[in-house]
Amino acid sequence: MAEIKMIGVVGGGQMGSGIALLAAANGIHVWLHDTDPNALSRAQKYVSTFVQSLVSKGHLSQAAGSDALIRLQCTSNLEDLQSADVIIEAIVEAEDVKKKLFSELDKIAKGSAILASNTSSISISRLASVTNRPQQVIGMHFMNPPPIMKLIEIVRGADTSDETFSSTKALAERFGKTVICSRDYPGFIVNRILMPMINEAFYALYTGVATKEDIDTGMRLGTNHPMGPLTLADFIGLDVCLSIMKILHAGLGDSRYAPCPLLVQYVDAGRLGRKRGIGVYDYRNPKKGKPKEKEAKVEEKEDKKETKPKENDAAS
Repeated sequence: MAEIKMIGVVGGGQMGSGIALLAAANGIHVWLHDTDPNALSRAQKYVSTFVQSLVSKGHLSQAAGSDALIRLQCTSNLEDLQSADVIIEAIVEAEDVKKKLFSELDKIAKGSAILASNTSSISISRLASVTNRPQQVIGMHFMNPPPIMKLIEIVRGADTSDETFSSTKALAERFGKTVICSRDYPGFIVNRILMPMINEAFYALYTGVATKEDIDTGMRLGTNHPMGPLTLADFIGLDVCLSIMKILHAGLGDSRYAPCPLLVQYVDAGRLGRKRGIGVYDYRNPKKGKPKEKEAKVEEKEDKKETKPKENDAAS
């Protein structure tokens, strides 16, 4: 199994920039690609701020932090990823868009490169089918936000080789993550269970079972979840939740996976969650009620302590 020295990440959003940060902080050179210069600028700022936070808290030395920033390069030219040992796709959750990208990457990437997708629900086998290297295509589903969350869900397609799986698992463990493995079914493990719960929370709100605050409080305090399902939906993005529910519904053919009409209505209205300032909750006006997140913030703080990169891992 060849050592992974360079990674390409496609997508400069929160997921892509978080994955790039993980790689750079763990001694791997990274090319972060996005066609939007503003996205790359935001990604660089995010990575720099996060690294400086680790340095200020003593989790990284100043030298190690500087080295991590040097290892990260941003580009709007996909050709720059041609030397990467692994390329991780973290773009919009749309199968046709991902397939187009994988077809392009297959032509650009060196023959030995692994093509991984951060998809949360789309078939890895179908993504692999547009390449000439289906044995080197795999799902590498990071949880949001990647630097903090402890889990990576690895998904093998129909033709994914044992060598590709072993290399990908070793990379995830190098990042300090716990790995779970799923077969290539709609939603895999996490979202197969999580999204129907979120959808059911929307149905509870839609049918007037309770207020959004009581639904979220019930799940936080009654089942010890760090945040309520409606708050979590806002955090994930209601459009993403709807997309996954549609994939589950189409792929599994069961009416219980039908998206709640209220979820559909919110997405149609542009109420996509935190990224738009309004979803189930309104985040635009500080005087308006917002979801309680004390428990979530506490857990996030603990996760930062437990998942910080080791200084020796961050060295060149």
